Amino acid sequence: MTNAGRAPSRPEAVAIVGMAGRFPGAASVAQLWENLKAGRESISVLDDAALRASGIDPAVLADPHYVKARGLLEDVDLFDASFFGFTPKEAELTDPQHRLFLETCHRALEDAGCEPEAFGGSIGVFGGMSMNTYLLAARSGDARFWKELTESYQIGGYPSVLGNDYNFLATRVSYKLGLKGPSLDVQTGCSTSLVAVSLACRALLQHDCDAALAGGVSITFPQVRGYLYQEGAMGSPDGHCRAFDAAAAGTVFGAGVAVVVLKRLSDALAQGNSIVAVIRGFALNNDGASKVGYMAPSVEGQAEVIVTAQAAADVDAESIGYVETHGTGTPLGDPIEIAGLTRAFRSATSATGFCAIGSVKPNVGHLDIASGVTGLIKAALAVRTGLIPPSLHYERPNPAIDFESSPFFVNTRLSPWRLSAGPRRAGVSAFGVGGTNAHVVLEEAPAPPAVVARSCELLLLSAKTPAALDARAEELARHLAENPEQDFANVAFTLQAGRRHFARRRALVCGDAARAISDLKGPARGDLRDSGDRTLTSVAFLFPGQGSQFPGMAREIYETEARFREEVERGCDLLGPDLGRDLRGLLLAPPEEKDREDSPIHRTGMAQPGLFIVEYALARLWESWGIRPVAMLGHSLGEFVAATLAGVFSFEDALALVAARGRMIEALPGGTMVAARMDEAQTVEFDRPGLSLAAVNTPSLCVLSGPAEVIDGLKVDLPG
Repeated sequence: MTNAGRAPSRPEAVAIVGMAGRFPGAASVAQLWENLKAGRESISVLDDAALRASGIDPAVLADPHYVKARGLLEDVDLFDASFFGFTPKEAELTDPQHRLFLETCHRALEDAGCEPEAFGGSIGVFGGMSMNTYLLAARSGDARFWKELTESYQIGGYPSVLGNDYNFLATRVSYKLGLKGPSLDVQTGCSTSLVAVSLACRALLQHDCDAALAGGVSITFPQVRGYLYQEGAMGSPDGHCRAFDAAAAGTVFGAGVAVVVLKRLSDALAQGNSIVAVIRGFALNNDGASKVGYMAPSVEGQAEVIVTAQAAADVDAESIGYVETHGTGTPLGDPIEIAGLTRAFRSATSATGFCAIGSVKPNVGHLDIASGVTGLIKAALAVRTGLIPPSLHYERPNPAIDFESSPFFVNTRLSPWRLSAGPRRAGVSAFGVGGTNAHVVLEEAPAPPAVVARSCELLLLSAKTPAALDARAEELARHLAENPEQDFANVAFTLQAGRRHFARRRALVCGDAARAISDLKGPARGDLRDSGDRTLTSVAFLFPGQGSQFPGMAREIYETEARFREEVERGCDLLGPDLGRDLRGLLLAPPEEKDREDSPIHRTGMAQPGLFIVEYALARLWESWGIRPVAMLGHSLGEFVAATLAGVFSFEDALALVAARGRMIEALPGGTMVAARMDEAQTVEFDRPGLSLAAVNTPSLCVLSGPAEVIDGLKVDLPG
């Protein structure tokens, strides 16, 4: 039975909210996308000197069938061990696949703005890796290393096992990053990472977790090596992958790592996440025995998984404008893939030539375990941007493929998405040796809500060392420069709420991205050192009493902050019947009325409930930003705000009480106050009708109150 990707009780889509990866010729997803749009091939042509230095037998190099090409990943030997809590020895014993997958998961969570300690739910991990060759190849001649490895195994520490076995890839990430959702290692050959994505989607829809990391890594050693071409095998004779072309004769392998962060679409929308694309449906199956051999693909199996994914997505095949294919460029695989795709689409449409296809493998090579998620990332970015990158090295169709009567054409240039009536949709396929097939249907994300810009934003950066902090500043400046279309307020929010905060910190207040870039590239400013003593960063909320009100006092923040606006709306709606007027007219008055002394906001019956609403809404806004007080203090009216936030009163009861208090005070005879620089004993000398000692603020500062005419006369006699 086919595994369809749709929860039976609560069908819902899954959002891609974060991505990270390293690929041949690209140290990031952004760089990969630029390479894809430009049609760059990132397969390295290897020279004999480099191959000999890598340990390749000179006799093998001399073989005319030896192909000196591979997709290489740079800096695989580098790892910030201390950042992830590794000892130097532990890091040395650990396969770079484990190390880079961990780093990439951390990066993906940062890209998603999902900080595990602050995230309110569980995060799962689904991933796979290629066969470990690090111990056998990279360390084969290191007697000291093998001696230490053997000894460490014998004493029961097992670092060699934990750091090199595929069984511990996902759980190591969960442990190091503090993630408590399902943690599964996935192994289905070159469909592994797209299968991992499908399993993560299923776990989300079943509410096994609330966010999920899914992906894969493939780095084999020695990296710098070619391969012997054999006719009919998978390798290309000339080091180029020509998917679907008449000259296609094989693929080229490479190294890479890629991870996506997934959430239920409803959660991603509610939490204001930036959504790259939506996974509308997915499916998994296996070819079974209906094929010519174990390693051979199957038309029936591939067609079935695509049909099932489209049914799970509940979309029409004609609405799909692009398919990121498995596309290995092999003489056997390419025709079978197009036959399977055509059979799947023909179950719903007879239209021809409407759907573009492409493959990322001619650009970066076949990344084995990481290939499926790399194709997913390419397709997701195409769906988001409406641009389809060229599929390289295609000149004329493989004669075994009848494109003219199929729904498909190979996209050979950077092309805008063909217009369609609905959202952009794409399919992504990955087929593993052994017959485990995966297909995903992507859809364009819903339009994000409009963001009301503030006059300035707070940018927060942190790291564990000064050098790392400088590097983060440079990285942010580069990101802002390369992505001018990105909303600056969203960037600031992600830095505040979606990043783990470390001991070295930098805070910048900037009005726009241009100012931020300038400040980030300038001398270090706003650097803070966290001593680790949380009492130094505790906060108290202080609430003033009447006298601080003015017309329009809530206008600007009401216009720019949704949470503040919600609380003001709630308070004004509750008070309207009691006050006989809508306070919004006073709280949101235009700037020209700010100094109006005859404004009704200065009447006690309006001032007190108005101040209560504004102070309460401000407190709730700060709390929504994660700033929670350890203590609260209020003066006069402010006492009621503090008590309400502390749970003494309900919001509704406090509003009614404050409104009644304001009415009663306003009904009293008028009066005023004056501050006097004298002690309490001296005030008895000013015994006048109606005069009262209102407050003793300090031993030498008191406040006297009474009728306005009495206070006016008293001012003449008070000491300066």
